[in-house]
Amino acid sequence: MAGVAALGFLLALEIAARRYGLPGPITDQAREVIFAPKSGFLLYAGMALMMTVLTWRQRFVALAAAIGIDIAIAAVRWALDAPVTDGHPFGNGALWVILGHAVTAVTRRTGRERVLLLKGVGLGLLLVTGRKTGDTWLLLTSKTRPTVLDQYVATADHALAEPSWLVGRIVTAAGPVGFNLLDVVYGQLAVAAVVVALYQLRNVAVERRFPRHHLVRTFLVIGLLGPAVYMIFPVVGPVFAYGTGAEHWASVSLWPDPPPGGHFHGHGLGPGDGHWAVADWWPRTTPPVDRPRPMPFDGFTPRNCMPSLHTAWAVAIFIHSRNGPRLLRFAGAFWLVATLTATLGFGYHYGVDLIAGVVFTLTVEAALRSFDRGWDRSGLRFAAYGATVFAALLVSYRWLPLEMARHPWASGPLLLLALASVVYGYLRTQHRPRGEVLLRPRQPVRPGAMR
Repeated sequence: MAGVAALGFLLALEIAARRYGLPGPITDQAREVIFAPKSGFLLYAGMALMMTVLTWRQRFVALAAAIGIDIAIAAVRWALDAPVTDGHPFGNGALWVILGHAVTAVTRRTGRERVLLLKGVGLGLLLVTGRKTGDTWLLLTSKTRPTVLDQYVATADHALAEPSWLVGRIVTAAGPVGFNLLDVVYGQLAVAAVVVALYQLRNVAVERRFPRHHLVRTFLVIGLLGPAVYMIFPVVGPVFAYGTGAEHWASVSLWPDPPPGGHFHGHGLGPGDGHWAVADWWPRTTPPVDRPRPMPFDGFTPRNCMPSLHTAWAVAIFIHSRNGPRLLRFAGAFWLVATLTATLGFGYHYGVDLIAGVVFTLTVEAALRSFDRGWDRSGLRFAAYGATVFAALLVSYRWLPLEMARHPWASGPLLLLALASVVYGYLRTQHRPRGEVLLRPRQPVRPGAMR
């Protein structure tokens, strides 16, 4: 049923994208069998997830096959004088290996071994297809939501003293080194998730089964549910609504072609004039407190600000890295702090977006864990409470931003208190006493076992 639902969702996105004359997620993924992939790192990360069901010998063979195929395809491109101008020159081999194991599972495996291998293939493809689905969904937000609510969110953000403006000035002062370091962390969030997931799935090949709950599940559910809020609450972010868009970082970025969107075209608002920014203020001057209103924006900048899913995913990585070794715990904490700094400092999100993103993640994570336990009463209560707080945040950002901005000493602590209550509720619901966790049934001692 899950597979049929996922296929139906992909077909619906494919049809919706074709209505705007652009390829959908299925077409984009099929093209990467031959053409240069958008992200070769992501394809190899997907293959790494698939290889968790293989033995070490099979893993080495799969990796060697993927690298060999990439080298062969690169040689063909060189012979045909067809250099890669968009995307990565590698990654096709990883996709070929994943698809090859799908064929092997159907034709050469039976019973539980077939199911296990198909689960591994599905896990790898879900990561890759999820990226394509997200790209198509962001395209739809820009086409179907001509107006954005940035003025409402920016006004509400006065309750937190406009942290995006403050962190934006710090990142700007850090220059190329600071920006590009954060850019790598921000752009490779999925790869960081795969590292944590690989640790959690390290015993799958031996135990021949997947653990009941792991990071990939949370990652995919966040990516499935979060973009729906983009349609309800379209926001583009301060660097686009109050700045020059990607042009702000063009002089320090290592990438020659930053994504377009949200360029400043003068003061004032009005339909039919392309994309619009309120003014060229970010990050130097915070916007004044004034009555907000919906504002028209361009047709290609994604409305992907509320909630901050980068924050949501980084929080999920942090949570799932807590049970790992010290190095993994340190990496999870670093990725969380760096991602929060980037989301604010790049001007992609407001401070209130981050609060919504944390509440969203903790609610989803608790709901998934409670589902695994059989929907226990405490899990149900907390999931309902988290969803209520998340809905209350969205309502307050939309209908009470002016009151929040005029009374920051009251509204700011209330926002932080709501966040703290969700964090406390999650910790109390999900973390049981240490003695209860360590308690195990007594195992009978076999004769001759103690020598």
